[in-house]
Formats: sequence, C-alpha cells, structure tokens
Amino acid sequence: MALVTGVDSSTQSCKVVVVDTVTGAEVRTGRALHPEGTEVDPDAWWQALLAALEEADGLGSDIEGLAIAGQQHGMVLLGQDGRVLRDALLWNDTRSADAAQDLIAELGLEELVTRTGSAPVASFTGTKVRWVRDAEPDVVPRIAAVALPHDWLTWRLRGFGPDGDSPLGPVLGELVTDRSDASGTAYWNPTKGAYDLALFKRMLGRPAREAQPDGTGDGATDAVVLPRVLGAAAAAGTVHPAHLAGAEHSITLGPGAGDNAGAALGLGAEEGDVVVSLGTSGTVFAVAADAVADASGTVAGFADASGLFLPLVATLNAARVLSSVAGVLGVDHDGFADLALSAEPGAGGVVIVPYFEGERTPNLPTAKASFHNLSIASATRGNMARAAIEGMLCGLADALDAVRAAGVVPRQLLLIGGAAQNGAVQETAAQVFDLPVRIPAPGEYVARGAAVQAAWVLSGSRPAWQVDTLEDRASDHRPLIREQYRAALASISF
Repeated sequence: MALVTGVDSSTQSCKVVVVDTVTGAEVRTGRALHPEGTEVDPDAWWQALLAALEEADGLGSDIEGLAIAGQQHGMVLLGQDGRVLRDALLWNDTRSADAAQDLIAELGLEELVTRTGSAPVASFTGTKVRWVRDAEPDVVPRIAAVALPHDWLTWRLRGFGPDGDSPLGPVLGELVTDRSDASGTAYWNPTKGAYDLALFKRMLGRPAREAQPDGTGDGATDAVVLPRVLGAAAAAGTVHPAHLAGAEHSITLGPGAGDNAGAALGLGAEEGDVVVSLGTSGTVFAVAADAVADASGTVAGFADASGLFLPLVATLNAARVLSSVAGVLGVDHDGFADLALSAEPGAGGVVIVPYFEGERTPNLPTAKASFHNLSIASATRGNMARAAIEGMLCGLADALDAVRAAGVVPRQLLLIGGAAQNGAVQETAAQVFDLPVRIPAPGEYVARGAAVQAAWVLSGSRPAWQVDTLEDRASDHRPLIREQYRAALASISF
C-alpha cells in the first residue's frame, strides 16, 4: 500500500492525514495546536508540524510523498543567516490596512488589479511588506528573503534553515512555493505567471529576485529573495534524512498550496464547481479556466493548485452569525436548526443583515448587524432563526454574483464547513442559491488536498479519489428571500 502525507498548517492548528494513494482512504491522522494571535513566531508552526507528523507517523517508512497546504498571506521575513527577523504577521492581522490604501492611492485600483489579479487589502503579504517598510524601517536592510508559511515549512523539511539549527543551512535560493500561494501575495501576476518585481520594490523599497537553485537567488546581491514558483505536479525536493529518524527511505515533497486551493484539490473540484465554505468567516471560490481580474476589487483573482485559477470572495460573517442568534434565542445547535425549520422560507418577512463583525465584502468595516420587518406577528423565534440563516447565505449569494460577474459560469455548489452540517442551513441553501447543492461529508479537505498533490507529484497524474457526499439537493430557488434581503440593505445608510 503506497501512502502519502497531507498537511494543513492552518491559523489554529496543524492537521496531518496519511492517505492510501490507490483508494484515497485515510489511514492515520495527527494534530497539534498553534498559538493564538495575529503575530506568531514561525518556530511554533515548525514544532506543531513535527508533533502532528509524529502522532500520525507521517514520516514513517511506508510514506512515499508529502505536501503542505497552509494559511495564505502570512509574511515570514528571513535574514541572510536564515533566521526569522520578526514574528510572522498572519492574514488576519489588519495593521497594514492603511498601507493597502496607500498603494491604491499611488498606483490606482485598476492598475493593481490588472497587475496582480486582486485589490490590495490588509490580509495580503504585499501590504504587510509595505507596513514593515513604513513602521519598522530598521528591519528592512536586514531582509534577505520573504516567504509564506507553507514555503518556510517545506524549506525546513528539506533540511534548510538557520545556521547551526538545520542540516543544510540557510540556502535561501532553495525557497520554493506554488502558484496558489504566490497569487495571494499581491506581488505576483497570475496571468503572466510571474512576480511583479517592480511592484515588490515599491512595497519594500528594495529590489527582489525569484530564488534559483543554482545560487543566483542566494542573497549574493542586494535583491530580496522570493521563493521560486513551482508547477502543480513539480517536486520540491525530498525530506532531509535528519527528519526521518534514521529510516533509510526517501519522501518526495510536493510544492504545497494555499489553504483554499488545497481544499479545492481535496474536494476534487473541477471547472464549474463553486465552493461555499461556512467557517468562522465565509468564502466563495470557483475553479476557472481563465484568470480573473475584477476591476471593482470584490473578487480576488487567485491561481489554484492544479494549473487553473481560483477566483475568490471572502466575507467576515458566517457561522458566528448562527451561534450569535442561537445565543440570543437561548438554544443549542440542534434547537436552533429545529426553530429555523419550523418557519417558512422568507421567515415571515423578517430579515437579518448579518454584519456582526463589520464586513469585508462589501467593504464595511464599521457596519453592525440589524433586524428588519419585525412585527407582532412576525417576531417569532422560528422566524428569527431562519432569518439568521437566510441573511448569512444571502451575503454569500452576493459573493457568488460577483464571481459570476467576473466571468465564471458555475454548474454546482459544494457546501462545506462546520455550519454546512446544519440541516436547516442545507435546506435554506437550496432556496437561496439558484444552483444544485452538494454537501460533502465532513473532512479535513485542506490536508486531503495536500495529499492529492503529493500523490500527483509521485505518479505524474492527479488522483481521482472519491469524495463521500452526505446529500445532494436540487435547486429549490425562492427569489423572495434575496429580494427581501436586498430591500433591507437598501434601507440602511452605512
């Protein structure tokens, strides 16, 4: 039985799955927590990776391949000696919001979207680089390389790292990444498949070059090293024997991926599939054949991990909308679902605009949530529960509209994330979205996607592992739900 290891190094934890390359069955798993916060020492990720791999025996003698999918956008700054210069800023660190606005003011939104596929926001690596230039100028001259979380972990597994703490030392020219994660930096062009080095120089105030294994990217000049971007099925190297506890075998490493691109691989998503993820935040992304450059900045024109593209919209308000309203109603998860299912579609006219955390899409950071159309007759607990679900899903349906407007033609919707297991959410999704809805079985799809990549690198062909489905729902579209939601939005002055 040939086995591969897939890793999801997420914001909260490191998850590992060991998968049979023939059947796609999970054989072993491991997990280790990451520290909380938006600013983290990358060594915590390294220690968690080693712990999770040990628990899963993810580097065992029966493992032939491994790949790491990780949280996108995190900024890892390395010095010439391979040491991390400051704690990494994660995607959810918003201190670079002003830096994003500065870039837009200097270059214009349309030009930035044309050059990178995305409007710069605080989440992206490039705006964090700009923030460092302005807020920590003493760090800038010492920066020899800028990496992303999964790049850095892959580099460490290959045996590279700080002087004295790694078998092969700080060979910065060996840093590698993939298209999906590179496209989330805001200084890589998905259409051209290349870094925009002039844009990076504007961000940091120093020139950069793409890493090369022949040493031309090893920092011999003043240029900052950016990881070499590998193709979907290209090998990144092998795990260094020092990490294999003396085992005499070789483990081939894949190039890795960003987390959403990893999830798309794990779900077996293909062109025309739209994924709606209902986690703490909400995400809508689709696999597309062509690069997307949305001049409005709503849709991020990312690349995927298969050689295609992954236009994406993120919202701040998803599963927490449901837990917040459930708390107000004094019910648990199951009780909330029962209440929502007791109400009719449209919730008797009750609408919740679900901006409990402000909102990212649309860009309304100071907005608040609000109830609309409450009357003596309509103000029932059931209507309030259903309105919470409808409001959350209407926000994501607006995101899907933006993806469509960018040129994507969807054929079905895959509903994933913790809230997707709620029966009331499943029923309502078929009424809000005008697409068939498939609910895959719960799973670690980001880690599984990394395993797909590892198997692909080994065999040269993408595996077609079966994804178990809990339910398929035909579209039961009820336009009234979104009509009410739009009317409520139009009545608010933000």
